[in-house]
This record gives sequence, C-alpha cells and structure tokens, in this order.
Amino acid sequence: MVTREDDPEDGGGFRIAAVGDIHVGTDSVGRLGRHLRDLDRHADVLLLAGDLSRGGRVEEAEVLAAELADVPVPIVAVLGNHDLHSGRAEEFRAVLVSCGVAVLEGENTVVDTPRGRVGVAGTIGFGGGFPGGACSDFGEAEMKAFVARAREVAERLETGLRGLAGRATGVRVALTHYAPVRATLVGENPEIFPFLGSYLLAEVADRAGADLYVHGHAHHGVEKGTTPHGIPVRNVAQPVIRRPFAVYRLHANGGEAPPSRASGRTGSAAATSATR
Repeated sequence: MVTREDDPEDGGGFRIAAVGDIHVGTDSVGRLGRHLRDLDRHADVLLLAGDLSRGGRVEEAEVLAAELADVPVPIVAVLGNHDLHSGRAEEFRAVLVSCGVAVLEGENTVVDTPRGRVGVAGTIGFGGGFPGGACSDFGEAEMKAFVARAREVAERLETGLRGLAGRATGVRVALTHYAPVRATLVGENPEIFPFLGSYLLAEVADRAGADLYVHGHAHHGVEKGTTPHGIPVRNVAQPVIRRPFAVYRLHANGGEAPPSRASGRTGSAAATSATR
C-alpha cells in the first residue's frame, strides 16, 4: 500500500516525491530549486509528472534544468502537453537529460536508492475518456487518429512496465501526465474528461503490474484514486497537492507505512497556469 508522508524520517519503505504541472517560465528562476535542495531528507527519488513548462520553449527547459541541478536525489520525468506546445520536445528533453534527469517516453529506468531499487516506466499518456464516456475509433479519420494515439501511448506504458519485470526492483511506478482513472478527475468539468486521460492507461498498468501510478494534468481534480485492480493512483498536479511536492511511502512487501504527509513547507514551487 501507499501512504502520504508526515515525518520523512519515520517508518520504512521507499520514499517517492512527486509533483506535476509546475509550469516553469523564464521568470521562474529561484522559485523551485530552493524547495528541493534538501530533498534527500524527505525522499529517495523525485518524479515529475509533466507540464514542466508553460509553453515547451527551450529557454524554459534551461531555467528548469538550473533549478534541478542541485537536487540531491535521482529525478525521473515525463513531458506534458504544455512541454510539446512549441514543437521542440526533443530539444526540451535534451536539456533536461543533460542535467541528469531521466525523461521517459515509453521507456523505463531503474534508480538506486539507499532503500533499494525503484523502477519507473513512463509516457506522456493521452486522452480518450473512460467507460461510459470513451471515444470510439469510428467515423472520421481525425477521430480514428485520436483513438489510435491513445492506444499507442498506452502500449508504450505497458512495454515499459513489462520491461521492469525482469529487473530487480523493490517497487515499480507508472508515471504519466494524463490520468488513468476517472476518480482523480472529480472536480473537473465532466465534459472534458476525454481530454484529461484514458482508461487504457489503467488497463495496461493493471495487466503489467505496478505498485503506484502517478499523474498530473487535472488541476481541479483530487489526489487519490485506484485502478480497477487496485493500484493506488495519485494526481500530483501542483494545484491539487498545494505544495512543492508530495511524498508517498511504499513498502516492497505490500505493507502499509504509518499515515502521514510530505514536508511541512508550504507555498508554490513555481507559477501555475490555468491552461492544461
């Protein structure tokens, strides 16, 4: 099981810090890094759940890279729709990779921590909706392409998760920007659910297996949900968690850590945007 942290130095298990939708801009210098300099006191790894910038500009990636340069734990990220907006995703990604961030798009990575090895599989994800309100690949070519994209990225996530099965990891985490379940979207306008996530992401996570699923994108959603087969889902969009990061504690044996919350610090690590 997974629990929210209260005392980062209390209890056992893997400590997973996560945040999404930080929307860094060129005017964000100094807003994020100061919250992360002592992150190793609270967590063993940092996951970034997309929408790391406002518009996917390389200049924004450079500001973000500088903010992350002194983070004392491994960082794993996926991009979000904002990060793709300028059509320079590969350049954006390269800037982050150059400062040591593992940026995933259908891949997986294993990070070594003092508590053991954490496996992460990630992709941006996509929309498509959920049972009772899902898009169908019928009719116009544009609709078929929309659904095909949703299936493609879900398959990438499944490939990444299955690739972790043969590697020695204590826990496995699925990381996307888009949501895998309807539950963490509660508070958003239901009419836009098909643009906020896809049930296909939850299906592949349930098939391939994961101990935790982390996403962002839903600024007006809620933090907690589960996949149909019981994988804990956490929406870590910064407007939802309302802090620089949340920390979740996972036990490799499935045991539950003491109930808790992340760092007591408050305030926004970076400016947020009303546009998803």
